[in-house]
Amino acid sequence: MHALDTHDVFNQFDELTGYNLVQADAALQEILQRQQAQDFTAPLLHFATQLGNKTTWLQAEQANRHAPELNRFDARGRALDALEFHPSWHSLMTLYREQGLISLPFESDSPGRWSAWAAGFYLHGQVEQGTLCPATMTTAAIPVLQKETQLWQQLQAQLFSHDYDARDLPLTQKKSIWIGMGMTEKQGGSDVRANTTLATPIAAGGRGGEYLLRGHKWFFSAPMCDAHLVVARMAAPGGEIGGHACFFVPRWRPDGSKNPVRIQRLKDKVGNRSNSSAEVELQDAYGILMGEEGRGIPTIIEMANYTRLNCVLGSAAILRTATVQTIAYARQRMVFGKLLADQPLMRGVLADLALESEAALQLAMYLAQAYEAEASGDPLARAWKRIMTPAAKFWVCKRSVELTGEAMEVFGGNGYVQESIVSRLFREAPVNSIWEGSGNVMCLDVLRAMGREPEAANLLLQDLITMAAGDAELTQLAHSLARRLSAPALELEPQARRLVQDLVLLAQGCLLRQHAPDFMVDGFVNTRLGEQRGAMVVGAFNAAMLDVDAILQRALPA
Repeated sequence: MHALDTHDVFNQFDELTGYNLVQADAALQEILQRQQAQDFTAPLLHFATQLGNKTTWLQAEQANRHAPELNRFDARGRALDALEFHPSWHSLMTLYREQGLISLPFESDSPGRWSAWAAGFYLHGQVEQGTLCPATMTTAAIPVLQKETQLWQQLQAQLFSHDYDARDLPLTQKKSIWIGMGMTEKQGGSDVRANTTLATPIAAGGRGGEYLLRGHKWFFSAPMCDAHLVVARMAAPGGEIGGHACFFVPRWRPDGSKNPVRIQRLKDKVGNRSNSSAEVELQDAYGILMGEEGRGIPTIIEMANYTRLNCVLGSAAILRTATVQTIAYARQRMVFGKLLADQPLMRGVLADLALESEAALQLAMYLAQAYEAEASGDPLARAWKRIMTPAAKFWVCKRSVELTGEAMEVFGGNGYVQESIVSRLFREAPVNSIWEGSGNVMCLDVLRAMGREPEAANLLLQDLITMAAGDAELTQLAHSLARRLSAPALELEPQARRLVQDLVLLAQGCLLRQHAPDFMVDGFVNTRLGEQRGAMVVGAFNAAMLDVDAILQRALPA
């Protein structure tokens, strides 16, 4: 009896690669046109082609499979605190930096710059997410550093540079630089005011000058960055402990020696594997005071407001890839005698993914436009920026966690293996919910913003009521939400999650009603706010009531 021949593999399909991420996204194309980003369309199309290339997808897989390694010492025991990355990491970092996206919102006053930046970030995040961590922090650091005149003059050219420079050298020797963050301590987590790291002035008085920082940071984001913004408490010469302040802590001291920010270990994370996160000890590390003494929390929160927008965009990107990959796969795989995409129950799941993906995109891009408009003094844009950013971070990031699980299930066992794109999305999704404030922190921040700025809250709610006009479900929710939010503060906190959920659903529904085809908004409102509201799992509605073919064709042209 002879051995059997190796079997042929059939009815199995690889994930989709080799496509232009912009040309496949009708909603994004419309948004860029509407938000006056036409001048940036050509470079974005080129970027989308590079990202969609099969080689880039392979680099994303490699960068996450070969996580960074820490080399604490050299062969003779001298401290290195050096990180070693796979070449694919550097290729992806180069690709992003070359687009000018790090500094695009701040380099000029061109209309549509924030939308173009957001689109570029969203496109990159569809392929690889870990590289966006240092990119996020560097971009968010720019408006904070701009307030420090002397420091800004030294760093502007390197922050605005489109060159990627991975060398670990003093700031003055770098072509371009990356900025990280060091806030979290193990006893505090999101409660930054619980931080105990101490900053002692080098010179008498020390105000506005140089300090030595001593303490421990439990999560030190992207330790290979050229500098970090670090929160520490002020230590007076007499031994008194003052308030918190924000410090610029470079990897190298002005005298050319390595700053003693000792990396204890790299975090072994669930996802975000390509990016390094560390636990460090600051052993009298050199730092420069930024802003006012005792105002460190507001200073770093200003930076966090920008990073939260990135979390929304990053989660929208994850949702987009989950949607594209599941639709493409379901259109090819045969089950029970017909294509998976034609099975009635699966059609509801795919449509739900497509609705959630576009709703996230519409909100994220509208927020990016608000950041641009707010800079010119628009009070309504400020209301959207201040209140809706944490609200969107709460909801969109939460939804990406759930829906990536559904995407994995569409692929079945093939989605559960490490090589799968959707399994990487599933592992990646939770970081955006956790980083820069968990869900509860975001919901409380929404209530805090409304309480402190009632005029802005009223302006936002009135805008949503106006946008909802003509749609019974949206109008009912808008008035209901305005009524519930008028309750005393003590009554609001226990129901903060539901209030913020409804606020985001209202905003997404209004934006879809304003800008998307009827079949999209009707599908969204019907499944989220209408008679089928309250479905506990994806696709738990009667898909026959939706124009599923139109929804899927818009999400990914056949």
